[in-house]
Amino acid sequence: MHRVTAKDGTSIAFDRLGVGPAIVLVGGAAVDRSANARLAHELAERFTVYNYDRRGRGGSEDTLPYEVDREIEDIAALIAEAGGAAHLFGMSSGGALALEAAAAGLPIARLAVYEVPYDLAPDGPRRSREYADRLRALLAEGRRGEAFALFMVTAGATEEMVKQARESPMWPSLEAIAPTLAYDAACLGDGRPPADRLSGIACPTLVATGGAGADSFVGGGGDFFARAADAIAELVPGAVRETIEGQAHLVDPKALAPVLTRFLGQ
Repeated sequence: MHRVTAKDGTSIAFDRLGVGPAIVLVGGAAVDRSANARLAHELAERFTVYNYDRRGRGGSEDTLPYEVDREIEDIAALIAEAGGAAHLFGMSSGGALALEAAAAGLPIARLAVYEVPYDLAPDGPRRSREYADRLRALLAEGRRGEAFALFMVTAGATEEMVKQARESPMWPSLEAIAPTLAYDAACLGDGRPPADRLSGIACPTLVATGGAGADSFVGGGGDFFARAADAIAELVPGAVRETIEGQAHLVDPKALAPVLTRFLGQ
């Protein structure tokens, strides 16, 4: 494990592996860098991979109050560590953060995102606001377990799934990471793709989704991610839109890595 210090003094932990052009991997909600470990190993055949813990997770420190700009500065510190320019890949809500980093003008050679959970439904902004408000209230009261259960239900989990999760050995670690759920909610803003910022992204961009079918994501419905991806691709100048057939939100790294390698190697 290595460390880099962000602009505000927060220590960010990361793994570096492979040889080649640099790529920084940005994880989604409720995970640390272990979630991208298999993908990092797949990409390490062609790239120098920087797989990091977002602030407040795993081996990384946290500094309050949280702001999305601080997470963008974390990515900037990793890119500087990588030599001053790098590719960037964001998974799920980490894709929203990656898009914000690109919109902020970080030196990103090529950008790729997978299944960013923007909500295109007519009541999406209301649902996003209610979720974020309820999440913040629960966390302020120290009710981390209820906060994580709220996240699970919002993402489509049934009450039985929540019950099984609560009874699993992993539940304490999920409660520990619960405060960072508010960070991902902040990265997603009102739930809609931020048109003004995405339209200013200058680097080549890949917007990918899986094609596993209507039951691949219970909470959002079968075309939830596809509609969000289509909207992103329409806003980002010259964006490439791709579907990885047979893949759901928890994408197989062996299926994702060749798609990323092909796009990033252009």
